[in-house]
Amino acid sequence: MDAYKLWVRKNRDLVRSLESLANGVTWILPERFGNSEIAPEAVYALLGIVSSVNQHIIETPNDGQEQSIPWPLVVSILKDAEAVVEVAAQHFVGDDRKWGFLAVTEAVKACVRLAAFRESGYRMLLQGGEVENEEEDIVADNHGVKSNGVPVIYPMNGHAQNGHEIGSNGLDGKPGFISKSLEGRAVAALNKFGQNAKMMSDPMWMTRLQPTPVLPVMEVEKPTFATIWSSKGVSGRLFMLGEAVHIFRPLVYVLMIRKFGIKSWTPWLVSLAVELTSLGIHSHATDLNHRTGKVHHLSSAERDELKRRKMMWALYVMRDPFFANYTKRHLEKAEKVLNPVPVVGFLIGKLVELVEGAQSRYTYTSGS
Repeated sequence: MDAYKLWVRKNRDLVRSLESLANGVTWILPERFGNSEIAPEAVYALLGIVSSVNQHIIETPNDGQEQSIPWPLVVSILKDAEAVVEVAAQHFVGDDRKWGFLAVTEAVKACVRLAAFRESGYRMLLQGGEVENEEEDIVADNHGVKSNGVPVIYPMNGHAQNGHEIGSNGLDGKPGFISKSLEGRAVAALNKFGQNAKMMSDPMWMTRLQPTPVLPVMEVEKPTFATIWSSKGVSGRLFMLGEAVHIFRPLVYVLMIRKFGIKSWTPWLVSLAVELTSLGIHSHATDLNHRTGKVHHLSSAERDELKRRKMMWALYVMRDPFFANYTKRHLEKAEKVLNPVPVVGFLIGKLVELVEGAQSRYTYTSGS
């Protein structure tokens, strides 16, 4: 396994090119969307899992340290496996009974996402938990700014001020700033050079030379649910509630389909209502008035994630019963008009076939 990891890291561009080529080929496999064909879907899922594993290997530092559970990788594997579960259930138990298996799969995904949500310090899940949220969110109150709404613990003499880390200058034991910016590091290096030159010019420097003390490693207190709940105030609690609603939305959607059927408008409307509720809670949490004491500010990655979630609303035109009543009708009209046109008619016909085939699978339109 170590040899494979080393090969992937050395040939990352080749690996990505091969994965893209293989994934593209699977879309034109015969009977790609056939009701009785499990093999093509299994091949596509396997390629997706291999791609996720390779991406995880590339992004994971090779420092020899023991890593915690890679929740983004687990989420990616579950999403790829869910397509196989749907096809297999549809083949063996039928369309009506497959929703029970999909409900179990969505429940597992919801639990994994909750674990990832907790592991990340209750930050927003990016792309359904497939991407780790490494940017620190900011909670501003009337007295200052805190990271994640939780005070950071720096043992011994370490503290944080204005985005800098305070450490020891070494020889004189006085605290000094270790800047995160290139300019700050350059100034620190020049300052240290000057101190060393002054020390070397002192005839007694050898008698005063002391071993350079080892800087303590800063430990950040990992926020717990109770800490976040008590420290973030109303806005932080609303943020956590909105994220929990978003996590459980796919499970609610599948359970509604299992009860009312895919042709009913109830699952479609309930899913849309849950989606709007989640985004509404997030919006209210971020725009909360300063008089409440604390306002949750989103990072750039989290703002992009909210935009992505809004764009995912387009999938509602691909879900039944909206698709069967409206979208499909317009696609058929477009195909009929463009069918006599050489080449274009063939391409449009193939596109409509792929769209209808993808729409028939829950996993391709669920947005989960």
